[in-house]
Amino acid sequence: MMKSIARFFISVKNEMKKVRWPNRKEMVKYSTATISLIVLFALFFVGSDAILSAIMKVF
Repeated sequence: MMKSIARFFISVKNEMKKVRWPNRKEMVKYSTATISLIVLFALFFVGSDAILSAIMKVF
């Protein structure tokens, strides 16, 4: 059991060495894109909710 857990963490360590981490410029670009999409989706859902609420009040 302990050998399999140790083997797991060794393989995790080896895989993490293969990861290419983004630099600062890429991170800013990805973060800006993510936050922009979150804001757009939030506005879409708020607008949809307001429109559907107005329609429901009519009926």
